[in-house]
Amino acid sequence: MSRREAPLNRVVLALSLAALACWLWLPLGSIAPNRIVLGTAYSLPEALGWPLAVASCLPLLGLAVMAWRPRRPAYYAALALTLLLLMALPLWLALMAQRHLDPALPQARVGIGAAGWLMLFWLSLLLVELRTRLALAGWQLGLGLVPVLGAWWLTAPGLASLALWQELAGRGEAFAEALLQHLLLVGGAVGTSLVLGAAIALAMRQNPGVERLGFALLNFLQTIPSLALFGLLLAPLAWLSARVDWLAALGVSGIGWAPAFLALLGYSLLPMVRNTFVALSEVDPGVLEAARGMGMGRGQVLRRVRLPLALPVVLEGVRITTVQAIGLTAVAALIGAGGLGTFIFQGLGQAAMDLVLLGALPILAMALVADALLGALARRLNRHTGRTTGATP
Repeated sequence: MSRREAPLNRVVLALSLAALACWLWLPLGSIAPNRIVLGTAYSLPEALGWPLAVASCLPLLGLAVMAWRPRRPAYYAALALTLLLLMALPLWLALMAQRHLDPALPQARVGIGAAGWLMLFWLSLLLVELRTRLALAGWQLGLGLVPVLGAWWLTAPGLASLALWQELAGRGEAFAEALLQHLLLVGGAVGTSLVLGAAIALAMRQNPGVERLGFALLNFLQTIPSLALFGLLLAPLAWLSARVDWLAALGVSGIGWAPAFLALLGYSLLPMVRNTFVALSEVDPGVLEAARGMGMGRGQVLRRVRLPLALPVVLEGVRITTVQAIGLTAVAALIGAGGLGTFIFQGLGQAAMDLVLLGALPILAMALVADALLGALARRLNRHTGRTTGATP
């Protein structure tokens, strides 16, 4: 590292101090006698006792100190401390449950406090910063997370009273069904939008009038709020279901999967069409001319030259569309389409935040995984094709 660079990593310092402040001053967790009664919050010293509370803060202080020596060995040490803190998070909750949970209350529940959630957030940001500084590949960071997941799995028996786990245990089959429905809606909408988006983008390239009209309609569609679009689809789909027998046999109705699928498809088309159109337009004309000079016909140039070179940017459109669809599908639960949003709205109606988290956390995890995997695949294709990704959000 050059001597001219500042001898301080302000990002690592700010994140470690923010995590330390949250860890010390916010409640680590809460314990409630049952699902209805509001739980009693415990701060870090109350939950663990002062000796363990002080010991749990030492790695965060170590991260703050390492921020003053932004060198590669210090970054590796900071990465090890960050992974250690992630490994220990469920352990602190298990110790709190062991110290304060009354065995005479079988319905008692342990809730995760603000300190636990914010610590997970700050440590995740630290991982992103350290991965960037160390130029780690995705698989290298994933390998480092293996012991974290192993530690969480080993700590799981001590967290049997965790409220989130109890919500899942009581709704195992419903959760699996909702997860599958969520994935089917997202996969169907993204897959269909990919095919339609490619066809619309090709038509736009052939006719400027189609381009202007198509983008105008797709942009207008994006401005309609999701709930309003679901509502607009109810009446026409109910009318079609009542008059077309084969649509009714497929399960098409004013509520359910059909309006959800059509709304998701409508929202997915703009990013897919835009990225595909840009990708096809940005292919080097010299490459296309060389392909024609080799005797390739128009269709061959499209299939063997233009589409392969455009694929990285098209894949960025798929990434954007997938992440957007994963979030929007949660709202579709309001019209009976199922999915993980069902637990979110049930939890809001029952004032059960752990039930809300049971639906929200898997949606967040799916969005992050889809973004990471598709982004990594797009970058790999970029390296093979020598192009710079030109995704349009």
